[in-house]
Amino acid sequence: MKEAAEEKTVRQDKPPDIKSMYPEELRELVKAKGLPAFRSKQIYEWIHARQAAGYEEMTNLPAKLRTELSAEYPLVTAALVDRQISAVDGTQKFLFEMPDGCLVESVFMRYHFGNSVCISSQVGCRMGCSFCASTLHGLVRSLTASEMLEQIYAIMRETKETVSHVVVMGMGEPLDNYNNLLRFIRLLTGPEGINLSQRSLTVSTCGIVPNIYRLAKEGLHITLALSLHAATDGQRKKIMPIANRYSIGELMKACGEYYRQTGRQITFEYSLISGVNDSKADAQGLIRLAKPLKAHINLIPVNPVRERGYEHPDNAHVQAFKMELENNGVNVSIRRALGKDIEGACGQLRNRYVRS
Repeated sequence: MKEAAEEKTVRQDKPPDIKSMYPEELRELVKAKGLPAFRSKQIYEWIHARQAAGYEEMTNLPAKLRTELSAEYPLVTAALVDRQISAVDGTQKFLFEMPDGCLVESVFMRYHFGNSVCISSQVGCRMGCSFCASTLHGLVRSLTASEMLEQIYAIMRETKETVSHVVVMGMGEPLDNYNNLLRFIRLLTGPEGINLSQRSLTVSTCGIVPNIYRLAKEGLHITLALSLHAATDGQRKKIMPIANRYSIGELMKACGEYYRQTGRQITFEYSLISGVNDSKADAQGLIRLAKPLKAHINLIPVNPVRERGYEHPDNAHVQAFKMELENNGVNVSIRRALGKDIEGACGQLRNRYVRS
């Protein structure tokens, strides 16, 4: 398994992707076309600040220019295939089709602190984590920066609501798509677009150690969430194939460096699986890992996935596990169980369409 491989492209002859361009790249494009410099600002604002779905919406551009841009630089847009709304908590799950026919999932969630969107970074996943539905059909390809942005933009268009927080924790492994991820982050948090605070952006990784070190040096202020899910190498190897490549010791060292370089608290994502990793001994092992890093533990009672056979622990057991951590001085929270009635786990909705 080549965990740190660069992103794949759909086709080699596709036209330049204007939605993935940085402002300076768009300025160069406008200059090369012999257009006034202010046109680049107008185009960028329409694409990112206003989330335009097509050039026809860019009414302050000449009609001829809109036609030319549409032909030369078609906008990457996500077509809505399915939308499920939870009757329990209002969570909305979206299935989008990208221009090449690939399907990706995104989730819109309302919290007291604002609206959060969870997006996918790849079509499928090759990491093989045994509790996750995203890996069932393997990796098709990585998403471009524009395809990651478009999930957010399409949800904003559909819901008519703003987004204050973004989590890259849907289908795929973000650090397996490093260059596109970095471009996405800088476009999303740039002042010319949505201008989302970097502190309101979380990137989750199963633990590609070399790219954690790379990310630590990028000068970003995002939150890094490590999908840990086990406190020992032996146990982690049973549920996460990436553990055969990188040990927990290597992971903790990389996380320590990320914390040192950025000053940002690391989050350990820990899916509680009944009878697998939810014992008192598991909690004690997690305490030993978290305390030296002052890490925050986010407990996630596992979403049942029919193909995997894992069971959701009962609430009393979850609370006892949380109390064990808290009594030992570890900062811990339990993720709200959202979207259970709409197949909330990553990959489940897509898999239903793939199977059909």
